[in-house]
Amino acid sequence: MIHEIRRNLLAWYREHKRDLPWRRTDDPYRIWISEVMLQQTRVAAVIPYYERFLTLFPDLAALASAAEQELLAAWAGLGYYSRARNLQKAARAIVELGQFPADYGALRGLPGVGDYTAAAVASIAFGGAHAVLDGNVLRVLSRVAAERGDIKSQLVRSRLRVLAETLLDRRRPGEFNQALMELGATVCVPKQPMCGQCPIRLQCQARRVGLENQLPLSGARPAASRRERHLLAIENRGRILLWQRPPDSRRMAGFWELPEREQVPGAEVVEAAGRFRHSIVNTTYLVVVYRAAQNRLPHDGALQWVAKRSLGDLPLSTTAKKALILLGKINEQ
Repeated sequence: MIHEIRRNLLAWYREHKRDLPWRRTDDPYRIWISEVMLQQTRVAAVIPYYERFLTLFPDLAALASAAEQELLAAWAGLGYYSRARNLQKAARAIVELGQFPADYGALRGLPGVGDYTAAAVASIAFGGAHAVLDGNVLRVLSRVAAERGDIKSQLVRSRLRVLAETLLDRRRPGEFNQALMELGATVCVPKQPMCGQCPIRLQCQARRVGLENQLPLSGARPAASRRERHLLAIENRGRILLWQRPPDSRRMAGFWELPEREQVPGAEVVEAAGRFRHSIVNTTYLVVVYRAAQNRLPHDGALQWVAKRSLGDLPLSTTAKKALILLGKINEQ
């Protein structure tokens, strides 16, 4: 069965794989950047960021020496901003080493590099025999093995990791890992898997016992919550009022925001400019944007007048970016 899975999966991948920019290179730097960007982010969303990021930071030296504001501005909209900061920390460490580490252990020791990223880069860029285990792979393997345990439990993940290592084609580990991830992303999808198109359907135990739509099993998600936010758009002589999150902020340190109503207690609200929804994990925010007037800044010094022409150069939070697009102050990218 193992030989059949390897042979069928690789043959399918060579014929059906998507043409993605990071699959056209063997440069470990570019492969590493793609793997970090793809964490918890859809492929379609990553592609323009990936191409723009590599234009700005084409190599390790450029990334290592970049100004933080420039780096965050290039990452703005991708979320999970610690990824960008860790990329730069790791780039600086690699520059000091003098070459990109090819060994799994050395990769795993870089800032922000976990088991998955180390295995992906080691196998794809250097041919290291290390199995990857991301969400797509876990789903595929849980169906192949008809795993009935909670996929979030460490015991189940340990069992699936053993299976991944067993199935790994050690002659073509990078290609095999990508094939398994591609299968989960395009065919063995979370709901209504397309079993008729699956190259390993005959080896799939979940399909054999009729559980392909029930597996994998997963613990209940936390209940979703809804909140409202009220942002103010205050302009004065070609400037707009913003505030920057401090360096020690738990979320999005260094990013710029529109002020909330309570931050400018003396502001005079003129009109509601519009509203939009924005979701973060299990919380959905209804964000209402108001045009307001205020000539003097509060005394706490947190707010700053920023020239509107420079908005495109700042790392704006996704909420701020959506609000400014709604107001027509910046263009949607």
